[in-house]
Amino acid sequence: MKLFRFILLFLLLQSNVWAQHKINLNVKVDTEKHLLYVQQEIMYVNNTSDTLKTILLNDWNNAFSSKNSALARRFSDEFSRVFHLAKEEDRGFTKINSIVDGNYNQLTWEDFDNRVDVKKITLTEPILPNSQHKILFNYIVKIPNEKFTKYGFDNNGNLYLKDWFLNIPRYENKKFIIQSNENLDDISNALSDYKIEIAFPKNYEVFSDLKQTEVFEDLSNKKYTLTANGRQTVSLVFEPIESISYKNYKNENVEVVSDFEDKRLSEIQVALVIDKVTKYVTNEIGVPKENKILVSNDDYDKNPFYGVNQLPSFINPFPDEFIFEVRFLKTYLNNLLKENIQINHRKDHWIEEGIQQYVLMNYIDYHYPKFKMMGSLSKIKILKGYNILSTDFNDQFYYVYLLMARKNLDQPLGSDKNSLIKFNEQIAGKYRAGLSLRYLDAYLENNIVSKSIREFLDMNKNVQTSRYDFEFILKQNTAKDIDWFFDTVINKRDLIDYKFGPIKKQKETISVSIKNKTLTNVPIPLYGLSNDTIVYKKWLTNIKTDTTIVIPRNNIDKLVLNYKTEVPEFNLRNNWHSLNGFLFNNRPLKFTFFKDLENPYYNQVFYVPTAEYNLYDGIKVGMKINNRSVLNKPFTFDLSPEYSSNTQKIVGSISGMVNQNVREGRLYNIRYAMSASTSHYAPEALYTRIIPTIQFRFRDKNFRYNKNEYIQLSQYYVNREKSAFTTDANTDNYSVFNARYYNIQSEMTKYYSFHTDLQIANSFGKLAAEIEYRKLFEDNRRINLRFYVGTFMYRSTNSDFFSFGVDRPTDYLFNYNLLGRSESSGLFSQQFVMSEGGFKSKFETRYANQWISTINGSFNIWNWIEVYGDVGLFKNKSIQPKFIYDSGIRLNLVPDYFELYFPVQSSNGFELNQDNYGQKIRFVVTLSPKTLISLFTRKWF
Repeated sequence: MKLFRFILLFLLLQSNVWAQHKINLNVKVDTEKHLLYVQQEIMYVNNTSDTLKTILLNDWNNAFSSKNSALARRFSDEFSRVFHLAKEEDRGFTKINSIVDGNYNQLTWEDFDNRVDVKKITLTEPILPNSQHKILFNYIVKIPNEKFTKYGFDNNGNLYLKDWFLNIPRYENKKFIIQSNENLDDISNALSDYKIEIAFPKNYEVFSDLKQTEVFEDLSNKKYTLTANGRQTVSLVFEPIESISYKNYKNENVEVVSDFEDKRLSEIQVALVIDKVTKYVTNEIGVPKENKILVSNDDYDKNPFYGVNQLPSFINPFPDEFIFEVRFLKTYLNNLLKENIQINHRKDHWIEEGIQQYVLMNYIDYHYPKFKMMGSLSKIKILKGYNILSTDFNDQFYYVYLLMARKNLDQPLGSDKNSLIKFNEQIAGKYRAGLSLRYLDAYLENNIVSKSIREFLDMNKNVQTSRYDFEFILKQNTAKDIDWFFDTVINKRDLIDYKFGPIKKQKETISVSIKNKTLTNVPIPLYGLSNDTIVYKKWLTNIKTDTTIVIPRNNIDKLVLNYKTEVPEFNLRNNWHSLNGFLFNNRPLKFTFFKDLENPYYNQVFYVPTAEYNLYDGIKVGMKINNRSVLNKPFTFDLSPEYSSNTQKIVGSISGMVNQNVREGRLYNIRYAMSASTSHYAPEALYTRIIPTIQFRFRDKNFRYNKNEYIQLSQYYVNREKSAFTTDANTDNYSVFNARYYNIQSEMTKYYSFHTDLQIANSFGKLAAEIEYRKLFEDNRRINLRFYVGTFMYRSTNSDFFSFGVDRPTDYLFNYNLLGRSESSGLFSQQFVMSEGGFKSKFETRYANQWISTINGSFNIWNWIEVYGDVGLFKNKSIQPKFIYDSGIRLNLVPDYFELYFPVQSSNGFELNQDNYGQKIRFVVTLSPKTLISLFTRKWF
């Protein structure tokens, strides 16, 4: 068997061996203007059976030159404004002056497939199979500001060069692998031998993971020669001599060049930690091909250790040395694996990410087995009841994956990296990759996964590889069937969830029924416990639906599926069964302040004080009681009783929701909800609202497409107490059926929404539609346009309570957070809601009881200062259609959250000269914590 494996591996190596290209660079660095003057020679080696008439080169630095590049689009997708609002001197570019072949024939070049960061070079003569071809380049590189991607120049004079020169992309299956720069640090270059002669100012020093073979120095410049063989890329760091932070750390295995430091640790402590980490990693995965590694704080900042990284420094729940240790370990592994694994880093990224997390979790288990997720906070007695504090450190990786799975936002590990939403790309996907390798290792046993990782890294020292090579090695190291791992765990997003069916006890055996809730056929371990000690364990395989097995009695008092959470299972709450009665299986209630991680052993109820305000209730203080843990649940409820300080009455709300996720297709979620609320809508006048709702949510096949589409059907039952504000007939109690359709597509540079609204009641029927469009142009100008049209289908009431609002809706469905909804004068009447007519000026006729059509627009003149204008027609019964307009200044401080409107000219005349101008100013304000939080989380999900 070993001979067979050796022969197969030998053949595989032979079929993948590539002769390496040679790249010589002569570079002069201008540290003040952030320019590189480059003369480059590429000796392209064609070790294939293909004849090449053109070649492609990666020019990733040039991605910073355009606001239409793939890089710019990704910034926009993730709602990052920094790139689109940046000054020209902060952007990067590549300016090619000339390209010639070895005979000095001029070659032509162009952007390939409209990609500014990939160049297509047309050759004067083809490169034949098993031949080589020399190409010479002369170009200038403008280094971008590091604020975009953490790489580039900073305000302290430092330069970190990453993917900065023209490089040869990976070639396989008769084509170049073409990938644009999307700030994913996943360039897939072919292996090349490098020689770099680089000149830079004398007051600087350069740091890299290359060999420094020569040093030349004159009155103003230094010139180094740097070399490396069989590399994918080269990164360089330049620092002013007076502020050098990089140091060299070397042991028998590796040399580390790093600026990692911690003011709370001495230099000796830092050196000891780096030695400890590098020796452990070498022991785990073997000696790397590249034994000199550059590890930068910038690399860590780009991909931090979320959790440890996000805690405020004043809390400091972990030892200083531990925080430094995991930060360095994560970054060291990332840089080591990226250079030492010759894969397609965009397509097979899960391999290097999985190995990184696998080694990291093993490191924690080995050195810190008793550490908890929240560190020393777990020792505070008053916090003992929180599951998040008693959870082991490594369990956070499972909960983060589960966070996305419960949101129905998880994606297959085998997806291309640029197709992942940000949270999956940077956090959840990596964690799940590590969990998956740990799952496979637990199933295979005997450290087979660790052994296979070392063999795979050894293979990568000489050949270009892919996931199929990794799969081949794993399968050769075990006799067990592991097709399920690649077919299901890696390539699909199928959920795993097993539970117990009927269980029968006999004198010497136990008959156990296992139900496969999701029909995902993967192994699951069954444990038998006796007084919380494991007395039985068996991996169950091929449980496609329901299976019954017989196991020995062995004094077992509890049966547990997935006891040690080896399997990243969707739901752990159905994995326990007690053989000594049923009380254990009935989870008791547990009341917890604020929020906590899901605890499978309890029915959790959370409570948190609340405080709200409106003009009629005053300050409303109360308690929100719910079962919403950090993770989404199929059923949730909220009970929020509040005390109204103005009326001394109890108000508040209650709601329940069933959340049904659909795993395949455009329809991905159905929500069934029932809610009821009561509050004051006028002085001493309560309203009560009851709403049953069903909502169908749709999404695009591309999860990164920021599109939110849904259909919502609701029935509003409203009861209002009489007051001086409700003298109109038939407006105290009413019921309205409401059908809405929303289609919202948003990103930082563009926003589009389409919304229809149908309302049916006894006394009226209305139909309305709204289109809104926002655009950020390349010159940083913004335009906002909105078109609204609404009409009554029938109407049998004389009240304007249900009419279309010209400048503010009556909000008879109580959907808007109006602080003083019944006010017609004073500050609270000036609150503005972009709804219905959308006018900011107040007109003599404020409602339309037949139809209305308006256009609202704004355009920025400087930063967040805009001019706005509204025009519209509306018609009331027995009156001719009326045309109105208004215009003014809008301070768009936080769009949709905090805005101010200052009317200037309208159908009322020149409003600046009119009395009581202060009462004409309108404002938008959002106080809802949930709404404000969404402003920050939208870039992640």
